[in-house]
Amino acid sequence: MQAERPFVMSIAGYDPSGGAGVLADNKTFEQLKVQGLGVCTAITLQTESECLSLNWQPLEEIVSAIDILMKNYHVESFKIGVIKDAQFLTQIVEKIKSINPEAKIVWDPVLKSTSEFSFFDLNTISELENVLKHIDLMTPNYHEYQVLRENHLFEKSENSCSVLIKGGHRKDQLGTDVLVQSGKEISIHPTDKTSVYYPKHGSGCVLSSAIASHLALGKNIEDACRNGKLYIEKFLKSNPTLLGFHV
Repeated sequence: MQAERPFVMSIAGYDPSGGAGVLADNKTFEQLKVQGLGVCTAITLQTESECLSLNWQPLEEIVSAIDILMKNYHVESFKIGVIKDAQFLTQIVEKIKSINPEAKIVWDPVLKSTSEFSFFDLNTISELENVLKHIDLMTPNYHEYQVLRENHLFEKSENSCSVLIKGGHRKDQLGTDVLVQSGKEISIHPTDKTSVYYPKHGSGCVLSSAIASHLALGKNIEDACRNGKLYIEKFLKSNPTLLGFHV
């Protein structure tokens, strides 16, 4: 088995446009010189501007696929994307930790698509408290963070993981991310304020998979977030369309 590149697994949805989900994650993995694996949580029909349908994969099939891949490949880190509810997340994380307790886990909590197609069942947010202790980093955008906070998810900080609040939707300090880690807030500012950044379908997927890649390469959470930001900035200014280039 090759050992030059660490293995990273995307557990996310299938987007036929290639802009988000497993396909976008593995494009990112390839560019960052890690070996990508993928397990599909949902089959969607969507373009870069519209999500038309979603069919969830059975949870037992998702967990079984993770089990088989992890028993054949030593996976250093995981990016979890679109999932149905707290039960999905809990069983996925339990399976990962049962095989590799040291694995790094990044969860991008996709609540809705940009076109307002709902994904995660918000009624199960209260059930997330225990599983967050086993996740290293969440990467909600500014709106998702507000929804999760309004549902009291972060009230018991000792039970929570680190959180990177993405700044792409902020009214103030547009593009400044905030990493909340052990009660401390670290602002991560845009590195190039002179360039034009274009909105991109799947940018959250790309950022979270870039961070997972850098965690697999041995970076700590803060450095992985900073390196992930460098990657997403190149992605956002790659071209003016909604589908970005991985360069």
